[in-house]
Amino acid sequence: MALGVTAPAERSDRSGTHTALLLGIIALAIVLRFWRLGDWGFDSDEIFMLRDSIDIRPRNPRPLMYLLNHYLVGSFLPLNEFGLRVLPALFGVLGIPVFYLVARRLVGARAALFGAFLLATSGLHVYYSQFARYWTLVFMLCAVYPYAIYLGFRERNRPLLLLGIATAGLAALAHPASVLPAGGLAIWLLATYARRTRPERLWRERSVRWGLLVLVILAAAAGVRFIPLLRAWIVQRDTIPRGEFLLHLPVTPGVKQALYLSAYVESLSLALALTGILGIYLLWQRRDRSLAVLLACMFIFPVAFLVLLSFRTPVSTFYLVPTLPIMFIGAGVLLDHLASVHWGLRPRWLLSFVLAVLIIAAGAPTLISQYRDGRRYDFRGAAQWLQKRMAPGDVIYSDQAEVTTHYLAGAQAQRLVADPQLLTQSVRRLKQSGASLWIIAPYSAQGGHRTNPRLGGLKAWIYDNCRLRHVVGVARLDFRVNELQVYQCPGRPIGTS
Repeated sequence: MALGVTAPAERSDRSGTHTALLLGIIALAIVLRFWRLGDWGFDSDEIFMLRDSIDIRPRNPRPLMYLLNHYLVGSFLPLNEFGLRVLPALFGVLGIPVFYLVARRLVGARAALFGAFLLATSGLHVYYSQFARYWTLVFMLCAVYPYAIYLGFRERNRPLLLLGIATAGLAALAHPASVLPAGGLAIWLLATYARRTRPERLWRERSVRWGLLVLVILAAAAGVRFIPLLRAWIVQRDTIPRGEFLLHLPVTPGVKQALYLSAYVESLSLALALTGILGIYLLWQRRDRSLAVLLACMFIFPVAFLVLLSFRTPVSTFYLVPTLPIMFIGAGVLLDHLASVHWGLRPRWLLSFVLAVLIIAAGAPTLISQYRDGRRYDFRGAAQWLQKRMAPGDVIYSDQAEVTTHYLAGAQAQRLVADPQLLTQSVRRLKQSGASLWIIAPYSAQGGHRTNPRLGGLKAWIYDNCRLRHVVGVARLDFRVNELQVYQCPGRPIGTS
């Protein structure tokens, strides 16, 4: 396809149009990320963020966001539901122009705009922006450092190389998963330069020697810092389960990994994932094969590493956040390509815009539902309801005990596990005092996952010994059900005198 030459006046006008569009996208991102930011109660992971932001631990493996909350946000805002989410929302907004600037350098302004538009309206990115953790910071830094290092090598640009190294250090302090794209980058560097030139000729180039020295230093630092962290993390997950324990369904190897990958695709939306993959393929086929190989390496390496790790221990899809910029770059490339083809439509970008709207519409139920319940269980609402009805001596078991305890005044919740015998012993101890045992559990832990015998036993015990007193949750437009059920278990079985 022939490329026309843009006159200086046209180039200036187009640059102004792109700037105006980018500002509109940023304004949209601000609205989507700050609307109802502090309306929902904390999730279990947010409680850990609150704890570690107040009590700074020098040996914390991901200290950057905690330090920012403690010394920056905490100096002018209380670290409540709103204050603890200010930085994630802010980094979520800043990630839009940062992504655009990097993607424009890689694949052009129009592709970058399409990618930024999809990013701004992504239900997944909005959720990360309204979730008091470090994932939008990880996204933003991982949208910079591997590409700055790539461009620094490719263009012999030392400032870009230094920028990449500096942001890589910040990314590693944000979360250890941020280093995973560096593995794909290293594979690309070795494969690309070793294939093009003999090793002895490469070694004569000063920039190559410095680049290899930087890679060796970074690899050594990563090994010294992250291998012990990984080992300690695995041990911790073996001994102290985190998150909604009752929602974890044991599955066989292979099926578990397939579910892990499908959860990643679903979180993005199938339409966006397919568009991103097709865009990378198109980049490899027609535009920039070297960049396409880089993106493929930086996607495949983290995914393969985490899938293999999942055979040993449970792994969250959060750890795949460093791969997300690649999907949005690929989607932008495909939409840009469609806008450049002569379809006989006016304007020529109409088809690309319609496809972008369809991609957004595929994720719209999740995005709209985000503003109904924040994509979390309302343990705050359950605790507030229970606070008015519990009596002295009552015992509370909760799936997210730390969150329930945070919202209960003067009461301590215990972690609910799939052990009916433990609950039976608690009820027996309460018989003499006439106190009650309360259970706060997700709906799916009671109504689903029947293939798990331990959860089936817990469900049967609750059915025989308790009564449902309250349901907390709102209807969503997607398939998720974030409903909590509050049960009261008297000191004697229901239905007996």
